[in-house]
Amino acid sequence: MSKAPKASEMSKDDKKPQIIIKRIKKGGHGGHHGGAWKIAYADFVTAMMAFFLLMWLLGSTTKGELQGIADYFNTPLKVALAGGSGSGDSSSIVMGGGKDLTRTFGQKSQTDLPDRKRNINLQAAQAQRRELVKLEEVKARMQETIESNAGLSPFKDQIQLDVTTDGLRIQIIDAQNRPMFDSGSARLKDYTRDILHEIALGLNNVEYRITLSGHTDAQLYAGGVRGYSNWELSADRANASRRQLIAGGIQEKKILRVVGLADSVPYDRTDLSAPSNRRISIIVMTNKAAEAAIGEGPKIDIRAVHQPGAALPTAVSSANPTIRATGQ
Repeated sequence: MSKAPKASEMSKDDKKPQIIIKRIKKGGHGGHHGGAWKIAYADFVTAMMAFFLLMWLLGSTTKGELQGIADYFNTPLKVALAGGSGSGDSSSIVMGGGKDLTRTFGQKSQTDLPDRKRNINLQAAQAQRRELVKLEEVKARMQETIESNAGLSPFKDQIQLDVTTDGLRIQIIDAQNRPMFDSGSARLKDYTRDILHEIALGLNNVEYRITLSGHTDAQLYAGGVRGYSNWELSADRANASRRQLIAGGIQEKKILRVVGLADSVPYDRTDLSAPSNRRISIIVMTNKAAEAAIGEGPKIDIRAVHQPGAALPTAVSSANPTIRATGQ
């Protein structure tokens, strides 16, 4: 068995020193991950920015536009071809551009217009309801006055009071043996003057405007000036009533309109020659009825009316009194 060579026996090459490499591992978190955490943190911040940007876009988009966007992602081809809110450029399948949110911020979309119109109509209906409640109170006071006044109580059956959509209607009606005017004339009876004076006192403190209309029966007017008919007679009777209301103390500016309707609006539709068709009608109008009477009602878009399925608008007319269900 051979022995290891002695130091003296080693060659010069065998005496070279050995090189030892020592690797030192640094401790701590950075030693394990390096700069990878910075990349993860940057991704997190980017995701948060995208999230808050999405929230801002959703908050500044109307409900109709959100529905349009949802429809686009459900059926993109159909919405792009049909167009509409949220569809982008409806002339192209490929959407491009977008709406400048800085221009629409704080402004209501066109899709909110029906809600605004609904609110306006609701407010107008509530205002008209409050007016009708006030006129009901005026009616109750006048009925109490008629009952308690010895000079008016005999005529309580000939003084009709009711509240219509136009306002409080007061009708002074002829009876068979107790007419309000001389036959074929606009000359008032003495008791008719007393009735109109009491009505003037009751209406003088009411803030609403008043319209008067005269009515006749269907019998043709005979005699007098040529061409003079029931139209002229009914207008003259209405104007004579206006003068007595002013004499009774009512403010002249409260009277908005005086018209003669002849026999066009009968009280008794079953008998056009009945004495009850000869009457004076006084209407204390609501503000809406007064606006319609003077032609200052809301404007109507004819183009919208002619659209398919659109309903024709209705207007309030104070010239034609509302007929009650009792057959007036």
